[in-house]
Amino acid sequence: MSQQNFSSFIWSVADLLRGDYKQSEYGRVILPLTLLRRLDCVLEPTKAATLKEKEKEKREAAGLNPEPFLLKKAGQHFDNTSPLDMKTLMGDQDNSAENMFSYIEAFSPAVHNIFECFDFYPQVQRLEKANLLYLVAE
Repeated sequence: MSQQNFSSFIWSVADLLRGDYKQSEYGRVILPLTLLRRLDCVLEPTKAATLKEKEKEKREAAGLNPEPFLLKKAGQHFDNTSPLDMKTLMGDQDNSAENMFSYIEAFSPAVHNIFECFDFYPQVQRLEKANLLYLVAE
């Protein structure tokens, strides 16, 4: 996506927020969602392998922490073990907030903490209440 297209995209999201959010609050939504999409894109090539690794319960039964194995499959310093991704996340418009919460919860603890620092959960609830979550996340 070119710089101009990206800028236009950000402004289109800001237009959706106008009225329910003050201009000074746009970053509370746009920054975490941009990060969420970026993380989703980074993990996309290894998502299937990570989910397959998650299904191996023998390690957990043996008392081994599955996280190092998941990270290796993800090829990153973080992973997400949710069967959802950003594309499927919004496939269920009636449950978009619940899906968003479960998707974020399935990230490695360090990534999960980033979204807590963004104070993103109240923003998801606020967007859902204003009927904007699906539109903005889409």
